Amino acid sequence: PRRRAPRTLAMFGVQQHNAPGHVLCCMCGVGMPPNPAGMCVDCIRSQVDITDGIQKQCTVLYCNQCARYLQPPRHWIRADLESKELLTFCIKRVKGLGKVKLTDAGFIWTEPHSKRLKIKLTVQKEVLNGAILQQTFVVEFVVEWHMCDACSRAAANADQWTACVQVRQKVEHKRTFLFLEQLILKHGMEANTIGIKSQPDGLDFYYGSRSHGLKLLDFLQQVVPVRARHDKQLVSHDANNNSYNYQYTFMVEIVPVCKEDIVCLPYKVSLGLGGVGPIMLVTRVGASFQLTDPSTLRQIWVAADQYYRSPYKPIGSAKMMTEYIVLDVEPVDMGRQRAGKYLLADVQVARLADFGVNDVILHAKTHLGHHLNPGDTAFGYDLASLQIVDPELEKYKHGVQLPDVLLVKKSYQEKRRRRRQKGVGRGWKLQRMDIAEEEAAGGAKGAREEERRANDEELFLQELEEDEDVRAQVQIFRDAASGARVAAADTAGDDDDDDDDVPEVPIECLLDELSLNRRVDPNGGGGGSGEEDEDEYEEDEEDEEMAD
Repeated sequence: PRRRAPRTLAMFGVQQHNAPGHVLCCMCGVGMPPNPAGMCVDCIRSQVDITDGIQKQCTVLYCNQCARYLQPPRHWIRADLESKELLTFCIKRVKGLGKVKLTDAGFIWTEPHSKRLKIKLTVQKEVLNGAILQQTFVVEFVVEWHMCDACSRAAANADQWTACVQVRQKVEHKRTFLFLEQLILKHGMEANTIGIKSQPDGLDFYYGSRSHGLKLLDFLQQVVPVRARHDKQLVSHDANNNSYNYQYTFMVEIVPVCKEDIVCLPYKVSLGLGGVGPIMLVTRVGASFQLTDPSTLRQIWVAADQYYRSPYKPIGSAKMMTEYIVLDVEPVDMGRQRAGKYLLADVQVARLADFGVNDVILHAKTHLGHHLNPGDTAFGYDLASLQIVDPELEKYKHGVQLPDVLLVKKSYQEKRRRRRQKGVGRGWKLQRMDIAEEEAAGGAKGAREEERRANDEELFLQELEEDEDVRAQVQIFRDAASGARVAAADTAGDDDDDDDDVPEVPIECLLDELSLNRRVDPNGGGGGSGEEDEDEYEEDEEDEEMAD
């Protein structure tokens, strides 16, 4: 019998497209490269949807007052439109992304007033025997306006607070609060405040939560010597669910002893401290304050609770100091008596106002042996003419022989005045809190208050320049505009070597203000989002790859 030729696809008019290494799809018969699923991409997409179970529409809450988004459960974060921070925030809000691998993400442009945000996501997933499928889809976010707690309280009534921390110090100046303000800004303790109000002898901090008030109270106890007491007042009571609403008040009193003050220790306190004093100079203030005896260089630290067991008030403050000119300096015991940065020395001084008028020369011992040279000027207390009325002095059995003068610090007043005349200013600045000042009185009283406030600020800035220990505790920022004026004044001014020793803030201590600026809520208060923003950036570090 005659054999038949084998039949091929070409005999039926079908062209064979599958080249070597290609197979036919089991669903549609289209030639394709082989894969574990045995189906082409179009058929796999028709059979499997890897975006199934991923949320395609979400709702985000936005506060239009402070321009922040709510990150559940309670954090509010700031993010600009089409920024990496906003993209990361939106991706976190999409549920179901944990089942797939996110490979790309980006914004789709929408009208700014449409209250819609759209992002295009590209994901991959392993399907059907190990085949990897990639798919792109769009997620739409509906932006709903919702005022945050801080803005709603500020807009409704500034007095709707839950906790109030009242910080007080009964002294004649506010240099302590200027320093405390810088500490609060450095550590971000003003972040959760609803409002900050100035009072004649201190500041009031208002919070929407009792825990925030307690946090500030703990911070104050770590940086300044204080004693505190608290109270609460019932605001409302719901008998149906047995709930109570209270307003909590924390009263914080700072020890009324400041740096550069002189105190007279009570007789019993002096005996308990080893017989120091009785006249002591306050040289440092922190969680406790340091007392130094300028005639012996003995130093003691006094805590707040120890002070309030036997309180005493300063007998002299900075405004009572007199300027002297140094005639001679001689270290005591060949310079062997030292205490830290202090050196005990015998000095001869004369009042600057009497210099050239009379020949009155005053002798005293001072702790400033390292700092003073003949011809320098120094601030000190004229104990000979200062009327000290303190019953504690009479209790000392052997009597007390007070020195004629007690020097406190080296003076640069004249040199600073000459620098100001040349136009040389400060090339740095400090951050300030948003404090609601009390209504200023008009007329001469208001002018005196403004002058006193400006004088306190100038003395605080001078202290930052002179004391590196204080300077190390605050953040000082570079002022570009003032820095240019300072450089121009230095170039235009004549050379004067006498003004070179005026203390200044070193340039390496200055910070740039780019990333450290705090945005202030437009509707009042010092309320910010320092704590929330910090949490946001910690999470952004973890999800940086996802946003890319």
